[in-house]
Amino acid sequence: MKAPPRPAAELAALCAVIWLAMVAVPVGLGGIGLSWDALNHHIYLGWVANQPRFGHDLFAASFQSYQYPYLYWPAYQLFIHGFSGVGAGVVLVSLNLILVPPLWMVARSCIPDATWMGLGLRAAAVVLAFLGQVSLSLIDTTANDVLAAAPLVWSVALALAAADSATTHRWLSPRWAIALSGLCAGLSVAFKLSNGPLALALPLLWVRAGSSWRERARAIVSAGLWSIAGFILAYGYWGALLWKAFGNPVFPFLHPSFEPLRALTGWHR
Repeated sequence: MKAPPRPAAELAALCAVIWLAMVAVPVGLGGIGLSWDALNHHIYLGWVANQPRFGHDLFAASFQSYQYPYLYWPAYQLFIHGFSGVGAGVVLVSLNLILVPPLWMVARSCIPDATWMGLGLRAAAVVLAFLGQVSLSLIDTTANDVLAAAPLVWSVALALAAADSATTHRWLSPRWAIALSGLCAGLSVAFKLSNGPLALALPLLWVRAGSSWRERARAIVSAGLWSIAGFILAYGYWGALLWKAFGNPVFPFLHPSFEPLRALTGWHR
C-alpha cells in the first residue's frame, strides 16, 4: 500500500476539506443570519473597533458595549462595504480555519501513528472538534467565539508540542513552543476575559516540558511571563482607552475595586 502523505500535505488536505465544508453552509443557505447578539452588539463593537465612541454613547449595547471589540472588526467592515450575505459568510467562516492547525497538532500529539489509520483517526478528531453544538451554531452567524477561542487552542497545541517535540514536532524547539504557548494564552484572555479560568489550567501542560523539575519550573515561569506579555500586547491599547474614559481597564467589571488606584493616580473624568 502507498505510504500516507507527509504531515504538511496531510494538514493542507485537511484544511481544504474543512474549508469546503464550512463554506458550503453560507453558500447553501444563501447568506448568514444576524442573531440577536449581532443586532445588539456585534456590528456596534465593530464600529467601536474602527473608532472609539466613549464620548458619544453610554451603554449603547448594554454591558457588552465595552467588550474587547477588535474581533468584531471584520464583520463590521464586511457590513459597511456592502458585501453580500454569501460573500460575508464565506469570509467569516474562512477565518475559522485558524483552528485547524492547532487541532491537528493536538490530534498528532495524541495519535502520532504514521499510517493511513493514524491519518484517518486524526482527521476524524479534527472534524469532531468542529461538530459540537456551539461551533456548528456559529458557522452561519457573525459571532466571534471561535476566533476568541483560537489562541487558547493554539496554546494547548503548543504546550503539547513542547512536551513531545523530539518525536512529532521536530520543526519547533521546546523553548519556543513554551514561549508561544504562553503568548497565545495571554492573547486568549485578552480576547475574552472569561478564558481566564481555562488559561489557569495550562501550567498542568507546561509542566510536562522538560526532563527535570528545574526545567519544568523554568517552563512554567517562562510561559507565565509570556502570557503576561501576550495579554498586555493584545489588551493594552483597549485597556488604556477604558482607563482614560472610566478609570477602569476592564469596565464595567470590578469598578469599585479600582477606586484606590483612581485616587492614587489622580484620575478624574
